[in-house]
Amino acid sequence: MDKLVRSIKFPMFFDPEKLKTDVQKIIDKKWTNHYNTNDYSGKWTSIALMSQNGKSDSIFALPKGDEKLVPTEIMESCTYFQEILDSFLFAKTAVRLLKLDVGAEVKPHTDNCLGYEDGCFRLHIPIITNSEVEFILDGNRLIMNEGECWYIDANFTHSVANRGMEDRIHLVIDGLRNDWTDDLFYKEASQNEFVRPVTETSEKEKQLIIAELKRMNPPNLEAILKDLEY
Repeated sequence: MDKLVRSIKFPMFFDPEKLKTDVQKIIDKKWTNHYNTNDYSGKWTSIALMSQNGKSDSIFALPKGDEKLVPTEIMESCTYFQEILDSFLFAKTAVRLLKLDVGAEVKPHTDNCLGYEDGCFRLHIPIITNSEVEFILDGNRLIMNEGECWYIDANFTHSVANRGMEDRIHLVIDGLRNDWTDDLFYKEASQNEFVRPVTETSEKEKQLIIAELKRMNPPNLEAILKDLEY
C-alpha cells in the first residue's frame, strides 16, 4: 500500500446543532439539481453559499475567470456557516451545500485537479448524515460524522450511496492552497505524501486537466504542468 494521502480527518469539530439550525433556515429554498447528470441516480441537489455572481443557483465547482466569490442571498441568515468560512484563511473557489436524498447514489468518478498536490483542495463538513451512507474512496469506506471536517482527494475514484432513511447534507468548500493551509495539512501528513495518483490518462483528458488548472491558476501551476508532461 503506498503512502499517498487519500483523505484527512482534521482535528477540528463544528457544532452539529448550530450547523443544522442554519440548514433549517434554508431547507425550503430552491435547491438546484447537480449538473453532472450522468454521474448519479436519484436526487442530488445543491445550493451555493458563495458564488461569483452572488446567486445561490450558481453551483458550479470551477469558477470562471478571476472574479472572487461573494456571499449569496442564502448566507444572510446563516451566521454559523459564515463563522466557519471566516475561520478558514484561504481563497475559496466554491462553497456549497450538497444534499443526497434517501436512495440516491453518486456513481464512481474522479474530479480532476482537486488534490492538495494540485494547489487546490476540497473539504467536507457533514451536517446531516446517517450510518447507512456509504462513501467509498479508492476502494475504502470513509465514515464521516456530523460536525467533523474532512479533506478528500477527489483525484482518486470515489462514490457515495445514501441507503439510510434521512437525506444527507454536507457543507463542501473548495479552496486554494496557501501558507495557512500548508500548516494545516502538513501537521497531518508529510509533504511528499501528497502526490497525484498514477493513472493512464489519454491526451484528450490531459488537455482538459491542463485547461482546468490554467483556469484555476493555483500557486504552483508551473510545477504541476511540468509533472503532467511525463
